[in-house]
Amino acid sequence: MFYTLENQWQKELCSKSYINPLKKPHNYHNFLNTEKMALLKTTTKTLLYIVFSIFFKSFHASITYNVVDFGADPNGQKDSTDAFHSAWSKVCTSLGSATLLVPQGTFLLQMTKFEGPCQSKTISIEISGSLVAPTDYTMLGSDNPWIQINGVDGISISGGTIDGKGKNLWDCKNSEQNCPKGSTSLGISNSNNIKISSLTLADSQMFHMKIVSCQNVVLEEIKALAPEDSPNTDGIHIQESSFVSIYRSTMSTGDDCVSIGPGSSNLWIEDITCGPGHGISIGSLGNNVEDGGVQNVTVTMASFSGTKNGFRIKTWGKPSHAIVKHVTFQHATINNVHNPIIIDQNYCPDKSKGCINQPSGVQINGITFSDIHGSSATKDAIKFECSSMKPCYGLILENINLNYDGEPAETLCANAFGKTLGIVNPPGCLKS
Repeated sequence: MFYTLENQWQKELCSKSYINPLKKPHNYHNFLNTEKMALLKTTTKTLLYIVFSIFFKSFHASITYNVVDFGADPNGQKDSTDAFHSAWSKVCTSLGSATLLVPQGTFLLQMTKFEGPCQSKTISIEISGSLVAPTDYTMLGSDNPWIQINGVDGISISGGTIDGKGKNLWDCKNSEQNCPKGSTSLGISNSNNIKISSLTLADSQMFHMKIVSCQNVVLEEIKALAPEDSPNTDGIHIQESSFVSIYRSTMSTGDDCVSIGPGSSNLWIEDITCGPGHGISIGSLGNNVEDGGVQNVTVTMASFSGTKNGFRIKTWGKPSHAIVKHVTFQHATINNVHNPIIIDQNYCPDKSKGCINQPSGVQINGITFSDIHGSSATKDAIKFECSSMKPCYGLILENINLNYDGEPAETLCANAFGKTLGIVNPPGCLKS
């Protein structure tokens, strides 16, 4: 080994332009020893760097925690909530990337909360199986999410099914009994940099997914599925959140396919298939006087079939400081929809809320409806019922073609100001 290194050192020395390999310099041995020490130091530093790098990478390598290893039952016969919480604790405290793995099978869960903040800033939840709620709705039944992720940044969720088992609660509500409000199946709150993809949510007690107080959220290929008569089963609800994008998703529920609540801004919603359900809605807004508004929203390439509404903005008939502005609904196909385009500022589902015969205080300004085609299930395909106290301004109808039973449909306007561009059928009734 040393002989080899000696030869290597001599070879390194001879490669220098000022060394004659056939003639030793006067201070050859001192010179050689100096060069040996320099090369030794360099070699040692290199080896230490390699060893440290291997150790550091292995120490911080991505780790996968399988919930079955923590006692979760893949046959769905036993409660797996504690096992999921134990696996999450390991994931959240990991120093490097970490994955919570739900393998194939059926996993019964009670109220489950994945709480942050976490040490790991790159967390994945990979679901190959199904997460199922108890059939006894009283075991969830509260207003809190059944599965909640709170205060976790940099998390991705992919695959699998989340089954809320909501039928028994829907039956209770539809029979007008004294029933609990019900749980949202998946709630994401106070979290940033979120990605959820290829996830199916079925039969939620209430909303299927709720995004609250989050930033930078991407949702792709989401399915929300529930019967048409299932009450309050919105597909995706967004509230007090910004920079949220939804792509290539299918919503078939008993309420809004996508609902946008107070305090939401900078939303992009693209390629949504909606029906049955209540359409894509902004609101309801203005229930409380200080509730936030909605701004900078684009909904593009939506398809509605058999829904109650297409594009809707709804506000309570109550005092409010909220504003809805800079919203574009475009490139949509409409098939047998009751209200293809509607602004309803007389929303009052609960008479005890003090909203009877009161004008809405929500200001609506700068709303564009463009390239919307298809069939209305009612004669009034376009309804703009705006507030008498704060009329709608800046409404634009552009290239609209909606018919009713093979004939031209009609429009209905109140306190609505704006303009039409291109061919608009039925003709607009906006005031200039």
